[in-house]
Amino acid sequence: MTRDEALALDRVDPLASRRDLFELEEGLIYLDGNSLGALPKAVKGRLDEAVTGEWGRGLIRSWNTAGWIDLPSRVGARIAALIGAAPDEVIAADSTSVNLFKLAAGAMAMRPGRRVIFSEPGNFPTDLYILQGLARFLPDVELRLVEPGDLPDALDDSVALLLLTHVHYKTGATHDMTALTTWAHEVGALALWDLSHSAGALEVDLNGSNADLAVGCGYKYLNGGPGAPAFTYIARRHQAAFQSPLTGWMGHAQPFAFSDDYAPGQGMLRTLCGTPSVLGLTALDAALSAFDGVEMSAIRAKSRALGDLFLELVADRCPGFGVACPRNAEHRGSQVSLTHPSGYPIVQALIARGVVGDFRAPDVLRFGFAPLYVRHVDVWDAVENLVQVMAHEEWRQDRFNQVAAVT
Repeated sequence: MTRDEALALDRVDPLASRRDLFELEEGLIYLDGNSLGALPKAVKGRLDEAVTGEWGRGLIRSWNTAGWIDLPSRVGARIAALIGAAPDEVIAADSTSVNLFKLAAGAMAMRPGRRVIFSEPGNFPTDLYILQGLARFLPDVELRLVEPGDLPDALDDSVALLLLTHVHYKTGATHDMTALTTWAHEVGALALWDLSHSAGALEVDLNGSNADLAVGCGYKYLNGGPGAPAFTYIARRHQAAFQSPLTGWMGHAQPFAFSDDYAPGQGMLRTLCGTPSVLGLTALDAALSAFDGVEMSAIRAKSRALGDLFLELVADRCPGFGVACPRNAEHRGSQVSLTHPSGYPIVQALIARGVVGDFRAPDVLRFGFAPLYVRHVDVWDAVENLVQVMAHEEWRQDRFNQVAAVT
C-alpha cells in the first residue's frame, strides 16, 4: 500500500471525525493507546468545572448536588454498554489489582470446598501476583498455571475459578471467551476475565459469553487518564451471593447510617470499598463521551484493518523483525507485537522521531491502535520511520540504550 492509498482509506473512514475529539500533538504518531489512551478534549473542561465549581464552590454539598455519590454507578453503566453487560452489572472504582482481589476472593467463597484457581503462564503479572497473594492468605488455596490449550483436560471439580486476560498484554493474542467460560462451567467453576486490553477496542459480549465476573482498567482504550479508576462486572445472577473481602463503608447498605455492623449494599454497590475518586471518575466519565453514538463493531473493524496494514508494511519493508502476535486479525487484539534483540533502543529511537510505541521485556516492541484516533496514514508513517531507524542504525546511539524506569 502507498501513502496516498492510506490517505484515501482515511477519507472514507466512518470514525475519522472522532480524532477531532482528542488532544493530539501535531506530527506525533501515538501508537501506545494500549498503555495510556490519548486525552479527550472533553476532559479538560469537565475537570475544570468539577474543580472550580463543584469542589471550589459546592464543597461537600456536591456529593448530593453534583451527584458525586452516584459516579461509580453512572460511569459503570457507560462502560457496560461497551462490554456487552447490563448497566446494573458494572461499577467503576478502585484499581484493576484491587478489583481482581475482591472478585477472586469472592469467587472462592461462592465455590465452597473447591480450592484451585486456574490461570495461564505469562498472564499479565499483576493478575498472577494478586492470585499468589490471595493463595498465601486463604488456607489450602492452590494456583495452577495451565496453557489454555490444555484447559479442557486439566479442569476438574477441584477448580473454583478460571482467571484469564481476554487480550494478552504482550502478544496481543485473544482468548475465545465463550469457549473457555463454557469449559469452566462444565466442571462447576466460575470464569473471571480481565478486559484491560479489550474494553474500548474490541467487541466484548460478557452476557453473550455467559461470563461470571470481569475487571478492566479505565486508562487504556477508555482514555480515562493515568491511574484512572478501574471497573468491575458481576453477572446479575451472582450479585446476591457475592461477598466482598473488603467490606468498606461505601459497600454498606446504608453508608451514612454509620452502623457498627456491616451489611452489604444492593447489587454492584456491595463491591465498593472506600470513598470514590471523584476527580478520577469525573475524568473517565467525560472521556467515555468519545464513544457516544459509535458501534463497537465499527471500532473493531478498524482495529483489525490497522493491525493488518502494519503487519503487511513491516513484512514488505522491514526484514529482521519477528512477529509475536497472531497474524490473523480474528485472533489478535488491537495491537501488533514485533520482536527484535534490540527492541528497547529501537522503540526509543522511534519515540525520538515522534512515533510512540512501547517495549516489553525481553524483546517485544508493542504498537497499539486506538481506532478512535489512529489513522491509516499514521500506520504508514510509523513504518516509514521504522525503516529509517533500521537503515541508518539510529538505535545504536548511546542515548537510546539507557533504560528508563518505565519502558
